Amino acid sequence: MCEYCGCQALESIDQLTLEHEAVVNLVGRVLDAHRSGEVALMAELARQISTVLGPHTAVEEHGLFPALAADFPEKVAALEAEHRRVEAVLAEAAGPFLSDPTWPQRLVDILRLLREHILKEQDGVFPAALAQLDIEQWEAVEAVRARVGTGLAQPALPPR
Repeated sequence: MCEYCGCQALESIDQLTLEHEAVVNLVGRVLDAHRSGEVALMAELARQISTVLGPHTAVEEHGLFPALAADFPEKVAALEAEHRRVEAVLAEAAGPFLSDPTWPQRLVDILRLLREHILKEQDGVFPAALAQLDIEQWEAVEAVRARVGTGLAQPALPPR
């Protein structure tokens, strides 16, 4: 992922980037499962993606995007609309996906959109945030993160 603008030096952006990387890795596994015809595995991986994206999206939509919306209203609205499209297809992994023969391809298609979406955030939103947000706005982003946590698996603590 992006490393050229220095935005990952901020903990907020670094955490969002780590989540993007985890999602991209899971997307690759979904595509492998799709090629193998493993629909149940695709659904399990889609649920894992949802777990990561839940708090990630909350941080973006309740912390980062509001701070950028005044300057980039159309771009923020488009990103939020993409969030809804991705969430809708991922949510089907919790339902009767096996009875819908169109779901595996719709999942693959929406995950391609998600990968493009991630690039927009990495290459556009995060550098713009680095340039535009003030201390109070970054504190608001951090407050959202503190409230929602992360969907990434946390490493186990070493025994005492």
